[in-house]
Amino acid sequence: MIRSKIAGIGKYVPSHVVTNNDLTQYMDTSDEWIQERTGIKERRYAHRTEETTTTMGVEAAKVAIERAGITAQDIDFIVFATLSPDYYFPGCGVLLQRAMQMKQVGALDIRNQCSGFVYSISVADQFIKTGMYKNILVVGAEKHSFGLDFSTRGRNVSVIFGDGAGAVVLQPTQDANRGVLSTHLHSDGTDAEILAMFNPGTHANHWKADAATFNEAELGDMFMSHAMIDEAQNFPNMDGPAVFKTAVVKFPEVIMEALTANGYQASDLKLLIPHQANLRIAQFVQQKLKLKDEQVFNNIQKYGNTTAASVPIALCEAWEAGKINEGDLVCLAAFGSGFTWASALLKW
Repeated sequence: MIRSKIAGIGKYVPSHVVTNNDLTQYMDTSDEWIQERTGIKERRYAHRTEETTTTMGVEAAKVAIERAGITAQDIDFIVFATLSPDYYFPGCGVLLQRAMQMKQVGALDIRNQCSGFVYSISVADQFIKTGMYKNILVVGAEKHSFGLDFSTRGRNVSVIFGDGAGAVVLQPTQDANRGVLSTHLHSDGTDAEILAMFNPGTHANHWKADAATFNEAELGDMFMSHAMIDEAQNFPNMDGPAVFKTAVVKFPEVIMEALTANGYQASDLKLLIPHQANLRIAQFVQQKLKLKDEQVFNNIQKYGNTTAASVPIALCEAWEAGKINEGDLVCLAAFGSGFTWASALLKW
């Protein structure tokens, strides 16, 4: 049976470090306040003009491709996960294909926010299993810093997020002891507005009456208006406690779903790589699943929440630190906007 294996992995984080104390210049907050609620000490911000979501993805992809022992010309499909694309359209996949001078291969953009990378692994896994592609590049990248509200008004959201990228190359393997064992994807849009960025958009206040302020124009002026900007309606919106309440339920569920489907228990895990949403969520999940400290990898303290990039950055960092070796049982899990949540269980 053909399985998908991670043949190469890479990451990229900007050089610019922004500490919690640095943020106190722009908003009423403190290092203690941020660490107590999120566990975050610092994050990275991309250069304002020289780095984009795509360029960071390219840097991570270069490392993954080299470690896979192939070249960019060998990639036959691209899956790019992000909520912060360079352009509203086209997506980052084609920009990466151009930047890396790849062949005219397919490029798929995934918009599942925090769950984007795990969803992307699932999509790529299906293409590998069917034999359609043999070298799939999967990228998760984010440049949050360009779109956050750096004022006291926006602090509950802005202190959490950082920039960066991670990438893997998936290839087929016949080895029964390696590769992706299964993936598990879920969604529930009941509370979609709890964690959302409404504008720019085409919703016309259909789902939420006060999502945007429109003028009386006969045509146009609804996608982005001066009123939206003046009233700060173009920033992300999050009900943190509500997100936390759902995440601590769905995270353990989807992890156990993957383990049970393959005949394993939580104690069999060598490493859990959770989406780096909030250190308190990860600690709650660890406690609920009775996992040891060495079974859970967290790096949110250094990078903040990099959304679609957080799982591949953490996975890469764990592998580089020697915490993952061939044959180890590893679980990737994520929960985020939508709500969507997902897991992938693999043998390294």
